[in-house]
Amino acid sequence: MDTLNTAERAGFLARFSPFDALEPEELEAIAVAAEERLYEAGEAALVEDGPPAEHLFVIREGSMELDHDGEVVDVLGPGETFAEPSLLSGLSPAFTVRAREETVCLLIPRNEALNLYARPAGIARLATNFRRRLVQTGHVVHAMPELGTIRVAELVSRPPVFCEAGVTIRKAAQTMTEEHSTAILVRDGANLSILTDAVLRERVVAGEMPAGSPVSLIVRPAVQVDPSRIAVDAVVEMLDAGTDHIVVVDTERRVVGVLSAADLAGLETRSPFALRHAILSAHDEEELVAACQRLRRLFLALLDAGIASLDVGRVLSLQVDSLTERLIELSIARRGPAPTAWAWLVLGSAARREFTLGSDVENALAYDEGGSEVDAYFAQLGDDVARGLMRCGFELDPNDVVASNALWRMPASRWVEVFRECLESPDRSHLIRANVAFDFRQIAGALEVAPRLVAVLRDVKDHPDLVRRLARMATDFKPPLGRRGSLPLSVDLKQGGVIPIANLARFFALSSGITISSTISRLAAVHEAGVLDAETSASLREAFEIVMDVRLEHHARQLLAEAEPDNVVDPAALPPLARAQLREALRAIAHAQKQLSVYVPLGL
Repeated sequence: MDTLNTAERAGFLARFSPFDALEPEELEAIAVAAEERLYEAGEAALVEDGPPAEHLFVIREGSMELDHDGEVVDVLGPGETFAEPSLLSGLSPAFTVRAREETVCLLIPRNEALNLYARPAGIARLATNFRRRLVQTGHVVHAMPELGTIRVAELVSRPPVFCEAGVTIRKAAQTMTEEHSTAILVRDGANLSILTDAVLRERVVAGEMPAGSPVSLIVRPAVQVDPSRIAVDAVVEMLDAGTDHIVVVDTERRVVGVLSAADLAGLETRSPFALRHAILSAHDEEELVAACQRLRRLFLALLDAGIASLDVGRVLSLQVDSLTERLIELSIARRGPAPTAWAWLVLGSAARREFTLGSDVENALAYDEGGSEVDAYFAQLGDDVARGLMRCGFELDPNDVVASNALWRMPASRWVEVFRECLESPDRSHLIRANVAFDFRQIAGALEVAPRLVAVLRDVKDHPDLVRRLARMATDFKPPLGRRGSLPLSVDLKQGGVIPIANLARFFALSSGITISSTISRLAAVHEAGVLDAETSASLREAFEIVMDVRLEHHARQLLAEAEPDNVVDPAALPPLARAQLREALRAIAHAQKQLSVYVPLGL
């Protein structure tokens, strides 16, 4: 491990908050007191519920992951800190923090850390870290189907295959092949038997049983379980019986389906935890591509488990966050450490945590001041991430709103200027940028840019020209309604449903000084602030949930039909109740847009 001298440590720390607010002599004192420590991959620096922290940790090289209850909550890189709550409270750590790779940390003793966090900059940094990790923890554990409560009936994906006891083994094997099944059932009165691939190999292929013999000679009694049986219990029963298949049979002796060891072994792949772990632990892009192929199966599993559509959107957003973080890590590993501090921002639906399989990806990058060589490094980083996202099956924004585009990659100070220009000179180009960039969320990097941008957004309400123009933009996308509010032959749920509501919520929030980004949270907040009446707020929230329900169910039907998810539905193909609800949701959007006429004078 190459260690830094005092001046080099001070120079490194000065690049990051809250150390950048210190006077030179104060920074030097911390650099003198700090010690460097190398952590091997997998080595823990802190243990959840273990001894309290004695130091503040600053990552100098490598990366650390925060685990809570065995699940990765966050991944930290150079310049980021951890251990603050434990250090300041004297309580046990709330996370286990371990090295994802060989990692070097600067350890700052308690007294120096306490002085640091007594300052305004330290308090602000502490609040930012706490909020980020609290939100991350919530979105990891919220709305997940608990693996310990999944029933075997939920895992059955196809009807059982039967044959008569007197058919030949050859015929039974042919039927299994035709039905793409690894097992076939034989019912003889009250008895239920099973023939599996494993038995065929053992008794026929590698044994002496002729293929022309009756199948009844080699079938075995079926291990039967009730549909309500917990899946993990069924795994134990399968192992105890020494079989590789179980048969799900209800109380009326009807066979619901057959589950193989592979079906149950793949149980963990239905968990968002497992997919996120696979993404964050991928060694290269090839492994990331393979991991992301499980996303669609996870999506279907979430819907099957009855998870609300808005919660499904949060889960998918988290997976995209994890994928982006890992692509960033892989790029930095290839190209070397970043030349300066940086922040990766997700925009649009991912920023609002409303991502779906029909969404495209928008992102941006902010970094500390530097010359052309600094931007050249981050241009390569943006290209790497954009290419990786596409390889993993994600669509990039068609208008090139991605960090590989120089228009969406710039120094943090310039980002603040751009946000301010949107307020002070709201021409068409600035409005378009505002409509995208004003929904942002930082997911990686140690550069503290979000507070500066949020401070600008709080001033939107004081710029009436911008407020009027945002109101006009909130009416640009009209809900697709025909005469007397009827539904047309096709409805684009994104253009005609999600975007209009998101635009309305953004307008009401920003014009009221509210800077949260979730559509539902914005609508609730503006009602609480007295800006939006209860009826309109409630109707828009209900409309958003209805549109998202229809949208995700449409995606599920397309996946099951082996088609690519899109956002265009045929209302006539919807169930009557869903069709009626969609019509009322679009009418609620149109009514809310009409109410904006007070902000939108003719000729604007």
